[in-house]
Amino acid sequence: MKPEDLLNDDFLKQFSNGSELTSFLEELHKRGIEKILEGELDAHLDYEKHKKSSTGNVRNGYSKKKLKTSLGETEIQVPRDREGSFNPMLVKKRESTSDGVENIIISLYAKGMSTSDIEDQIKELYGFNISSSTISRITDKITNDIIAWKNRPLEATYLIVWMDGIVFKVRENSKVINKTIYMAVGLRTDGKKEVLGLWLGKNESSAFWMTVLTDIKARGTQDILITATDNLNGFTDTIKTVFPNSTTQICVVHQIRNSCRYVVWRDKKAFTLDMKQIYTAPTKEAAKAALEDFKIKWNSKYSYAIKSWENNWDELTVFFDFPVEIRTIIYTTNLIENLNGKIRKYTKNKLSYPTDEAVIKSVFLALRQSTKKWTMPVRNWGIILNQFLAIFEDRIKI
Repeated sequence: MKPEDLLNDDFLKQFSNGSELTSFLEELHKRGIEKILEGELDAHLDYEKHKKSSTGNVRNGYSKKKLKTSLGETEIQVPRDREGSFNPMLVKKRESTSDGVENIIISLYAKGMSTSDIEDQIKELYGFNISSSTISRITDKITNDIIAWKNRPLEATYLIVWMDGIVFKVRENSKVINKTIYMAVGLRTDGKKEVLGLWLGKNESSAFWMTVLTDIKARGTQDILITATDNLNGFTDTIKTVFPNSTTQICVVHQIRNSCRYVVWRDKKAFTLDMKQIYTAPTKEAAKAALEDFKIKWNSKYSYAIKSWENNWDELTVFFDFPVEIRTIIYTTNLIENLNGKIRKYTKNKLSYPTDEAVIKSVFLALRQSTKKWTMPVRNWGIILNQFLAIFEDRIKI
């Protein structure tokens, strides 16, 4: 029988107000939990109530327990066995919160709420108190999930891997210092994006990226076709050390920002318009010609910007070697920067973190929220896949 057959219109009309309906649902929830616990004890003892035990262990009455659920606080009867070996899965020993409440607490924590804010929110929504230590215990459960996630096997081949760092303030030895969460997002051969991992280190450096890339390789990745990175000194050489066949594209948007950093306000509009002719050119040759024009006009005032373009030219212009559909997703690290922005939105209330574990836990939960919609392939996936197959046919296995 379907739930709508049991809770039909005639049945629901007996409730004269919302309070009566809520009381009914609370009682229904309470009785449901108790019946499930009875069933768990049946399975544990290997015999049903009022029948003989095949193990010698028998029922031994009930104990009362206050349980905090998403419907409020309720008192339930938990069945016991004589040997005391029964440990129910639904309502575990020494725990007073249901999975529903725990999921709500983890969700609030992921959205950047502090422990005290979560306490207030639970009190306001459900009418019961929950201690800071209980909230910490619940959010600490996520640690095992993080360990499993960080050590899971990866795909053998990623078409593109975007890499970037995001800085947080963390307390260390009684001081608050800057630490970097290193993050890599891969495009799989099914067209879906995947966060490959989180790594915590000091200020961003190519030396630490070596650790990140080595870990990615150790977890099963044999080849990365294209990497998209910022123009961190030595980054390209680091990538080549671990994935020698990978093609590295330096983020053009980072280059634009760096080039404009010291341009005076009155020159900025004309400067950026002239620079745009470089990266929007139809071919690499046209881009080189645009760079020469740019140099003639601006070299006397902003030679450092011209030199930066020239020094990074090979890695800045890799995207010209690919069709337009691939160009649009590799010429910038905007994809991972947008993800960083969402993480910042969830963590903005945390001015600093007490430990390394706390910042990793917070970012992991924010990531889980931010990537929930990563269920579909990237736009124009059919076209992009065929282009990759044509260009890298000997390196891709579908």
